[in-house]
Amino acid sequence: MPGDPLLAGIDAGTTRIRALIFTTEGRPIAEGSRPTEVRRPRPGWAEHDAEGLWQTACGALREALGQLDHPQRVVGVAVASVGEAFVALDRDGRPIGPTIAWYDERPARQLEWLSQEIGVERLRALTGLAPDPTFSLCKLLWLKEHEPDALARTTLWLNVAHYLAWRLCGVPGCDLSLASRSLALDLERRRWAEDLIRELGLSPQIFAPIRPAGARLGEVTAEAAGASGLTQGCAVGVGGHDHIVGALAVRGLEPGVLFNSMGTAEALTLALDRPGGAELARRGFSQGVVQVDAPIHYAFGGLPASGACIEWFRQLFASELGHEQLIAEAEEVPPGCGGATFLPDLRGRLSPVPDPLARGAWFGLSADASRAVLYRAVLEGLAFDARLSLDTLTEIPGLPSIRKVRAIGGNTRNRLLMRIKRSVYGRPIAAAEMPEATALGAALLAGLASGVFSDLSPAACGLMSSGFRSIEPDPAWTMRYEAYYREVYRPAYAALRPLHQAARRLTDSSCRK
Repeated sequence: MPGDPLLAGIDAGTTRIRALIFTTEGRPIAEGSRPTEVRRPRPGWAEHDAEGLWQTACGALREALGQLDHPQRVVGVAVASVGEAFVALDRDGRPIGPTIAWYDERPARQLEWLSQEIGVERLRALTGLAPDPTFSLCKLLWLKEHEPDALARTTLWLNVAHYLAWRLCGVPGCDLSLASRSLALDLERRRWAEDLIRELGLSPQIFAPIRPAGARLGEVTAEAAGASGLTQGCAVGVGGHDHIVGALAVRGLEPGVLFNSMGTAEALTLALDRPGGAELARRGFSQGVVQVDAPIHYAFGGLPASGACIEWFRQLFASELGHEQLIAEAEEVPPGCGGATFLPDLRGRLSPVPDPLARGAWFGLSADASRAVLYRAVLEGLAFDARLSLDTLTEIPGLPSIRKVRAIGGNTRNRLLMRIKRSVYGRPIAAAEMPEATALGAALLAGLASGVFSDLSPAACGLMSSGFRSIEPDPAWTMRYEAYYREVYRPAYAALRPLHQAARRLTDSSCRK
C-alpha cells in the first residue's frame, strides 16, 4: 500500500455531516460535507430519515476519499454525532420510522409523566441528568404512547453515531458518552439502568452493548465499501458524543480545563474527580462519563441553540449575505448595543436554570436598533449566557477550579463573537486552530480501533491534536460587559419567565380548541 496510513473521522452534526481524512500527525488532507436533511412535519417537531443520514454520510465520505490518490490508505474510521437522536431498527435492520431529532419538542408530556411517576430526584441520582424532554428515553416513551406497534417491532436502538458505524460494519455498540445522553444509564455503575427501563415497560434488550470509545467494532463490509468508498476491511471504531469526542482532540477533559464546544448547540464541559452531587442536576447541568482507557466523569451544560441563533438571525434578516458582512457591520456597534439585549433561548434553557419552556427575546430596543445592533446583541447574549454556566460551575462547592478555557467549533471562526466572549469571561480563551476538532477526535478513535495508536497519550498518538491560538480579553470591554451582565442580563430570564409560561399556556389552550 503506497504511503503512510490515514484515518477518517465523521462528524454527524445538527446541520451538516462532515467526513475528514487525517494523517497520523493530525493534518487534514481531505474533506467532504453534506447538509443534514431535516423534516418539520409540525411546529416543534423535527425528524430525519435514517437512510438519508446514511446516504449523506456516504456522500461526504466519497467526496473526501475522491481527493486521495490512494483511498486504500485509510485504515480506520469512527463517527461522532449529536447526542439524543436515535434510530430504532426492526429484526431485519430496517428503521421502524423517522429518527426524532435531538431538539424535537414532542416528548414534553412524556417528561412530565416521567417526572411524576419516577421522580425527578430519583432520575437525577441514578443518571446524573437534569430531566429534559430531549433525552432519548423521553422519545422512546413518546413512541410507546403514540406508535406502540412500531416500538413493539424495535429490536435495536442506536444513537446516530452508532447507527452509522453499524451500517459500516454490521456490529452494534454504544459508548458511554452517548449513553449518558439517554436518561437510561446508571452513571455510577456505567451500565444500562435495566430496572428503570423495565419499570417503564421497555425492553433492555433493545439497548446496544456498551463498549469503550475507540474499541474495534468490526470491519467495513463489502456492501458498505461500495456505498462509502472506504476499503473493505477498514477498521470501524466506537465513536461517541460530538462535544466529548471533540474534547479528546484538544485535551479538553484535563483537570482544571473548561471545555467550550461552539457549534449549532454550545456545550461547556468540566472534568470531575468523581461523579458530582445532585446540585449539578438541580442547576441544569448534565453529568456524563466517557471511557477510552480509564473512565472520565464530567459535568456538561450550555446552550441548546448557540450557532443556531446566529444562523436563524442570518436567514431572517440577511439571507443574501455571508456571515463576514454581518460581522463587519456589527464591529461598528459599541459594546452593549445601546441597551438592546438578546436572550438566546430559542430551544429552551439548560443551565443554570433548566426550563424547556424558556423562549428567546430581544428587549431594550429603540428606533435606532439596526440590523447590525440586533446581530451584535445576539452575539453578546450568547456570550452572557455561556458566562452564566461558567459562573455556576465556579459557585458549586466541591467542583475542580477552572484554570483554563479551551474552545472548538465553527463559531470560533467568528472573530467578533470570540472577542466579545473573551471579554465577557474576563479570562483568555485558547481556541483550537482547526475548528473541525470533532472529526479529529473521531479520527483519534479510528486510530485506536485500527491499531495505529495504542492509547491516547501524546507519545502513543504522535501529538495528533489541534494547536491553539490565544484570545486575550479587552480590559475596556470587560469592565463594560461586567456591569451589564450583572445588572441587566442575569435578572432578565427570571423577569421574562412568567410571560413565557403564560404564552405557552395560552398557546396550548388555543391548540386544543
